[in-house]
Amino acid sequence: MANLIKLPANFEEYLTIENADLRFNEATEVANRITKAGVKIFPNMDHAAIFCDPPHLVADGLKQLGYVNGWDARCYPSPVDGCDYINVSAQLSADSPAHSDGWFDYVAVVHPVDKAALEHMLGQGYGNPFIHHLTWGLIPPTRSTDDDFEYACIVVPFMVEKRQVIGDAIGDEPGTLIIALPEKVMMHPKFEEALPKWIGDLNTDEYQVESMQGGGFLIQFFVLTGGRIEVALRVGTTQTFNPKSVHKISEDEISAVQGE
Repeated sequence: MANLIKLPANFEEYLTIENADLRFNEATEVANRITKAGVKIFPNMDHAAIFCDPPHLVADGLKQLGYVNGWDARCYPSPVDGCDYINVSAQLSADSPAHSDGWFDYVAVVHPVDKAALEHMLGQGYGNPFIHHLTWGLIPPTRSTDDDFEYACIVVPFMVEKRQVIGDAIGDEPGTLIIALPEKVMMHPKFEEALPKWIGDLNTDEYQVESMQGGGFLIQFFVLTGGRIEVALRVGTTQTFNPKSVHKISEDEISAVQGE
């Protein structure tokens, strides 16, 4: 499975990012380890998060590749290290030539809101722009029902189990399991009874459950210190991220000081 992963072709023709090779090497190592452990991932990464100022340093190249900047009409406040950033997402069509060349499904273009955030970003020494993290998409379990609650009964335990498998394969403590579910799953009369069974032995500080804005399932966690590499499972979403998830991840799960 590891030899099926794709990294973006001709990356340097579109984006000039000093730490790109470092992140791609880390992502490849993670992919090799987790696929060897039996975890199935999509060939293309789900998304990359790239910090920059001004945003056109990244958005221009993405547009040339066919990405639609701001495709979901959302911006996502991201309080990293106590500084204010804004994340605007770009989407690449799955049938585009660039996607065939290994480019990410989405890119989070993250830029500082004020001078304090700008100085914080530039002070880390990773360059401008820099890739903060890369995210592999996990292939979800087969869905044989249209009922979201029934599928949640399958997909949440699936991700709890994969979190353990991936943590063991990487040898690093996995981050919080962020579980964004369709609102009607959260409102289901059996939800409160079912959740402890889905979560298993996880402590309350090891997961967060919330409704997914726009519908669908988005379940994710980081696998390397500082939030350098992430995995995510995505089914039926209509926007790239969930605002509550982004806030939690930005505030508690990631840092611009990443501890390579």
